[in-house]
Amino acid sequence: MRRADRLFQIVGVLRRRRQVTAQQLAEQLEVSARTVYRDVADLVASGVPIAGEAGVGYRLDPSYRLPPLLFTPDEVEALVLGMRLVETWADDDLRRSARAVLDKIDAVVSPEERPHLDRTALFSLSFETRREQLGPFGPLRRAINAQRRVSFLYEDRAGAQSRRTVRPLGLYFWGGAWTLGAWCELRDDFRNFRIDRVTELVVLSDTFALEPPCTLDAYVAAMRAG
Repeated sequence: MRRADRLFQIVGVLRRRRQVTAQQLAEQLEVSARTVYRDVADLVASGVPIAGEAGVGYRLDPSYRLPPLLFTPDEVEALVLGMRLVETWADDDLRRSARAVLDKIDAVVSPEERPHLDRTALFSLSFETRREQLGPFGPLRRAINAQRRVSFLYEDRAGAQSRRTVRPLGLYFWGGAWTLGAWCELRDDFRNFRIDRVTELVVLSDTFALEPPCTLDAYVAAMRAG
């Protein structure tokens, strides 16, 4: 977590809770208590009105407010629904990030907008099968970002298995299943793989360049062309 994000989260936690100890902050932010002490000292030095008492904890002056962000009711609903979808259909790292985004929005919305944030009645339900449907979503997402080749065992709809080495380009959600769009080295062409049929995934050490024919734009064009 970037230090700036951590400082923002500390202020957000103190706004939501009347009092919180350094140890509680450290556990929530996954840092040491010593790091919290330094961060709080820096916030106080920058003008944030935080009061601290040994053995009791920190308190934020209730009159302190961050500059508000202005959203329409529809924009608030779009943000909340998007974050709830991520919490249901993405890996643990993205779920934590989605929750952090909602906390940041909660910290800066105006008082008039907060009821829309709290009462948004749009949900993405989580089912017991969701973990299986996600498959190796997290490792594939990180491999895409790092432009790392991956190898895996794939089972098609007929039950036939094959070992594939691919250059992963993008993940696509189809309202119940994720697919991986990739350049398949076995077929020497673009292919789509349902990630819930991917097993024995290995992220390889070598990287690949996003250059023709292996680019996301070329993949999208090929899919549109059928």
